[in-house]
Amino acid sequence: MCFPSLDGRLSAQSQAIPILAYHRFDPAAPGPTAVRTSTFESQLEWLDDHHYKVLSLHSAIEKLHGQGDQSPVAATVAITVDDGHRSVYTEMFPLLLKHRVPVTLFIYPSAISNASYALTWDQIREMQTSGLVDVQSHTFWHPHFHKERKRLSDAQYEAFVAVQLKRSKEVLQNRLHIPVDMLAWPYGIHDPYLEEAALRAGYQAAFAYQGGSAHVGCELFAIPRIPVSDQDTGARFSQLLLESRPVGQKER
Repeated sequence: MCFPSLDGRLSAQSQAIPILAYHRFDPAAPGPTAVRTSTFESQLEWLDDHHYKVLSLHSAIEKLHGQGDQSPVAATVAITVDDGHRSVYTEMFPLLLKHRVPVTLFIYPSAISNASYALTWDQIREMQTSGLVDVQSHTFWHPHFHKERKRLSDAQYEAFVAVQLKRSKEVLQNRLHIPVDMLAWPYGIHDPYLEEAALRAGYQAAFAYQGGSAHVGCELFAIPRIPVSDQDTGARFSQLLLESRPVGQKER
């Protein structure tokens, strides 16, 4: 993937694309970062019923940058899932296979096959073989950059940031034999220093956690996403997609 741009912004004359952000899935109990499995399926069904095309994340950004397939589509959306919780495999993955929709997982690899709540490398590889699951970086261990900046010296913070960005990329590439060129900021924290560090580390795009739909003119290292909750079903899910459009973007 390559997004040539003189000013580091998405520059295609294209429609806005909502990029949905999830974390965990639960068969029965929703939570602050969890949606019920049935809720997620109802959201997928709503997208299908309303003729949304679910794009891979790379395809969505390429489309906004005037690259890849530029054929007109009435409505498009992309789906991302942060952290690498085991419910991605047990709850979400069967629905991806059923509905045949692509998803990008943003993973912090320090937890994989280590933490009890996390995916294993074998589970990730199995999902990859479906052709529906892409894996990208969520830093190495999901730090809170604001807190780390306060406790570390300038030199220590610079080294810390480099490790978080580079080691995650290296581990994912070595373990999964894939190119890793996108990053989701933990807690949605980013600033010009971090964005420049991500560029130096070899990333080509990075994603925030809020801010509405991705659209022409947004920064490549702060591409907005839309957090989705268990309450976002039916008319509320529809409104979430419509209200997230940037100013001046109307329903087609």
